[in-house]
Amino acid sequence: MKINYILIDYENVPVKSLSLLNSDYFKVKVFLGPKNTKLATEFVLAIKALGDKADFIVLQAGGHNALDFHITYYLGKMIAEDPNGFYHIISKDTGFDSLVAHVKRTGVSIQRSVSIEGMPCFAAVAKAPAVSIAIAASIVPAVAKIPAKKTKSVTKKKADELVDLVLANFSKRQTGKPRTEKTLRSTLKTLCGAQYSDKEIDAVYARIFKKNYVVIEGEKLVYQLPVSL
Repeated sequence: MKINYILIDYENVPVKSLSLLNSDYFKVKVFLGPKNTKLATEFVLAIKALGDKADFIVLQAGGHNALDFHITYYLGKMIAEDPNGFYHIISKDTGFDSLVAHVKRTGVSIQRSVSIEGMPCFAAVAKAPAVSIAIAASIVPAVAKIPAKKTKSVTKKKADELVDLVLANFSKRQTGKPRTEKTLRSTLKTLCGAQYSDKEIDAVYARIFKKNYVVIEGEKLVYQLPVSL
């Protein structure tokens, strides 16, 4: 099962709780700017509870986008170590989106979310709270592996059976029978069904004329349907 790596932009999203990430399927890095000198007690205890699955990255000096560059640097290192992981950037900064799009094109699973609760694995089970954290952590990577539903096989009729079907339909029509070859072919396709190829429809068409159920007089079709129908 994939490990979910969480990179938290604490300057942008001052997270307070990490309770959803208390599982072996998550590893957390919290990025702190030089101004983040006071952390909530609840948050510090949550980091401690995660043990070696969580740590801090503290910037020694600030600057425009400094923390963003640090996240990008560590993200690259982590992907090099585990390219099969699922990476989550927790930030409201849309500037990460171009990076996320680029990394996705390399085949790496990655997503930016505005909160931990908004991560795809939790959003997908928001309406099913009984699902365990372990299952939730694997939902996003597993979605692509869900096989498509098998369609029921349709038993095709033989050409002669299709001819009988068509003749039975024509015999019920007082009017409205196809009067040109083009219209007849189109009608045969409709009556037989879309599952039949043009070649199979041609076989039905040929049988109808061979048995003189339909003949051409001038530019029109004349029907000589069996009386038994």
